[in-house]
Amino acid sequence: MSQRRVVITGVSAITPIGLTAEDFWNSMMESKSGAALIQAFDTSKIKTKFACELKGFDVTNYLDKKLARRMDLFCQYAVSAAKLAVEDSKLNPQDLSEEEKENIGVIIGSGIGGIQTFSEQAVINHTEGPDRVSPFFIPMLIPDIASGHISMMYGFKGPNYCAVSACATSNNNIIDSFLLIKDGHADVMVSGGAEASICELGIAGFNSARALSTRNDSPETASRPFDKERDGFVMGEGAGCLILEELEHAKKRGAKIYAEIIGYGLSADAYHMTAPDPEGTGAALAMKKGLKNAGISSSEVDYINMHGTSTELGDIAETKAIKKIFGENAYKLNVSSTKSMTGHLLGAAGAVEAIAAIFSIIHSKVPPTINFVNPDPECDLNYTFNKPQERVVNIAMSNVFGFGGHNTTIIFKKYQ
Repeated sequence: MSQRRVVITGVSAITPIGLTAEDFWNSMMESKSGAALIQAFDTSKIKTKFACELKGFDVTNYLDKKLARRMDLFCQYAVSAAKLAVEDSKLNPQDLSEEEKENIGVIIGSGIGGIQTFSEQAVINHTEGPDRVSPFFIPMLIPDIASGHISMMYGFKGPNYCAVSACATSNNNIIDSFLLIKDGHADVMVSGGAEASICELGIAGFNSARALSTRNDSPETASRPFDKERDGFVMGEGAGCLILEELEHAKKRGAKIYAEIIGYGLSADAYHMTAPDPEGTGAALAMKKGLKNAGISSSEVDYINMHGTSTELGDIAETKAIKKIFGENAYKLNVSSTKSMTGHLLGAAGAVEAIAAIFSIIHSKVPPTINFVNPDPECDLNYTFNKPQERVVNIAMSNVFGFGGHNTTIIFKKYQ
């Protein structure tokens, strides 16, 4: 089973800069920012008054209205993204046998889960009493419910759960899906992440942690990874979904193949609840393990989609980590942070950024890091500032790290 190869046969991205994977990619190629003043709620009492919200999302374009009402917004995003990815893969559930459905699983997670439902129901409990709390409160709250809804929608009876690791959630779900296919527990996995934390409680919490930018006078330029004047990340929302498939299974049905997953790395900082190890030791270990698992040298990597959140400590730590692992090759790579355009999608970040890495392979273009103005002497790599760059990308790495010191790396390769 260890020789089973895993490829990507479907993708979807519901993001602040595009509601499809193609629109998401095209917006990155145009260096668009998804940040603007928040429309979802009254921000008069909140320090940060902007975020990267979805624009034009209508859940009834994807789901039955009655069913959608029984889902938190993060779950609506997740199920909608899964629907788009399944359609993109040309998997036709109605044509699948029961045995085939038993070998298709779903692992889609959320770093925070149903925070909007939690906020609303906590107020109801306090003001109207516990008897008025919705019977759907718990099912709408829990992060794993998205995987459950997707399996029920299609009848997929393979492995079904979610991993939760803060901002690293999507990558952990994709890695688990990769391993389940390699080990023969599934032939196809629907995987990724979703997040919908742009609400008063979500923004207030990150404000209190001093994690968010407060550049209210210029929201569209607030997410500026590696810039000397960066002052925190910008909250984003949305979902990303990938269809992972065993290669021979994909070839047998004539599936379109985007790229191949060839390796992954996992590590812990073992350092601090929210701050990264300032020397990037844990991030470096994840990349080191990823290269070893993929059986490649550091010189073979062409592009790294960095975690790059636009925080003072995080951007420097990841830069140091790349230098540790890649040595002189660190300066030959293209690296970038697409969070400069999408904001930080938290538990959905890994899936969306995996698609950015995969599309860099397909299109031979590296998406940019926008909003760069002032150089930071501690950030001296080729961050692909402000405009995309043409480059043949055979191998791309995607790094995503999370509160708690969770570090994840996934390596994608051009399918041959």
